[in-house]
Amino acid sequence: MTAKTLKLRIPYKPHAGQRAFHEDEHRFRVMACGRRFGKTLAACAEAIREAVRKPGTTVWRVAPTYAMAMIGWRKLEELIPQALIKEKRLTERYFKFVNNSMIWVKSADNPDSLRGEGLDLVLIDEAAFVKEAAWLSALRPALADKQGRGVFISTPLGRNWYYQAFVRGQDEDDDEWQSWKWCTEDNPYIVPSEIEAARQSLPQRIFQQEFLAEFLEDAGAVFRKVVEAATALGRDNGTETAFGVDWGKHNDFTVITVLTQEGEMLAQDRFNQIDYVFQMKRLRAAVERYKPRTMFVEANAMGEPLVEQLQREGLPVHGFVTTHSSKIRMIEDLALAFEQDQLTILPDRQLINELQAFEMTRLPSGMIRYAAPQGLHDDCVISLALAWQALRKRPYKSGSSRYA
Repeated sequence: MTAKTLKLRIPYKPHAGQRAFHEDEHRFRVMACGRRFGKTLAACAEAIREAVRKPGTTVWRVAPTYAMAMIGWRKLEELIPQALIKEKRLTERYFKFVNNSMIWVKSADNPDSLRGEGLDLVLIDEAAFVKEAAWLSALRPALADKQGRGVFISTPLGRNWYYQAFVRGQDEDDDEWQSWKWCTEDNPYIVPSEIEAARQSLPQRIFQQEFLAEFLEDAGAVFRKVVEAATALGRDNGTETAFGVDWGKHNDFTVITVLTQEGEMLAQDRFNQIDYVFQMKRLRAAVERYKPRTMFVEANAMGEPLVEQLQREGLPVHGFVTTHSSKIRMIEDLALAFEQDQLTILPDRQLINELQAFEMTRLPSGMIRYAAPQGLHDDCVISLALAWQALRKRPYKSGSSRYA
C-alpha cells in the first residue's frame, strides 16, 4: 500500500500548513503551533504514513504524560484503517501493521523508560513540556543506528530546549533541520470569530503564546504593567466600594481588598495566626469604614459558613467558590484589567511581589493552572481578583475550562 492510497483511506484532509509539514524531507522537523492548529492530527497522520511506506518501520509517538499520550492513542484508533492492523495492544500501547511496521505510544514521565530501542521515526507531541533529558539522553541516541528522523510539535513554553530546536530549524544553512510557526488562524477550519473573541477576552501574553505560537521570554508570568499600576493613594472620597476577601488562618493569610467604583485600591488588610472570630471582627470594621456595595468572599471549605453568617447579618456578600475553571476566568479578568489600565493598586511591596511572581503552568492533562510558585503566597492576588469580580459583578460558576 502506498502513501497515496493511504491518504484516500484515512479521515484526514490536511490544510496548507499540515501539507507543508508532510511534504518536507528534512530529517528533523519542528512545528510551533497555536492551539487547535491540528498538530496532533498531523503527527498521527505522519506516523501512519511512515509505517505504511516502509515495511518493518518502528515509530514512537511520545507525549509528556500518560494522559496526553492517550489522546494520541485515541486519535490513531480513529485514523488507522482496520485493514492495516495486524495486532493492537492497549496495555503496551502499540499498533502492529500487516507489513510488520509498528507504532508505539509512549509517555515521557520517566525519561529512562524511553531508552533501548532503535527507531526509524520519533514524534514528540507537546515537546515544550517534555524534559530535555528525554530527547538528549534517550530518544536522540535511539535514532542513531537507523539514522532515524525526529518530529517536534508543540505550543511554545518560553525559551527552553524546544525553542532552541525551533531556532535551529530556521537556519537556512542547516541541511538537517526545518521549522515552522503556525498560528491558530492558519487552520482554516477554525471560525475566525472564535479567535477574535479569545483576542478580546484573554490577557495579551496568553493570547500571544497560546494562539499566535510566540516564544515569550517570561512565558510563565501572568500580570503585566504591575509597577505602572501601583499609583493608588488610598484616599477615601466617599465613593461606593467593592470588597474581595480571601480567607486564611495558619500558613495562609486572610486578605481584605477594597476597590472604589473607579477601580482604585483604597486599602488591603493582610493578617494571619488569629481566630476566625477575630477575623470577622476585623472584616466588620472594614465594612463599617468603607461601606461596600458588593463583597465577593471566598466560599471554599471554612469560607462557606463564614459567608452564610455574613449574609445573615445583612451584608452584601456573594460567596465565590474557587474551582479550576472559575479561577482561570477570575485571574484572566484581573490580568486584562492591568493591561487595559482599568485598575490602580497601592504601592505595597507584598502585593507587587505576589503579582509579579504569580505564574501560569501547564498541567499534565494539558490544562492551564494559575498559582504562586511553590513556597510563596498568592493571598493578596486572589483577594484583589475577588474584589475586581465584585466590582464588575461577574460571579463565574464551575465549568469546563476554555483550554480543555
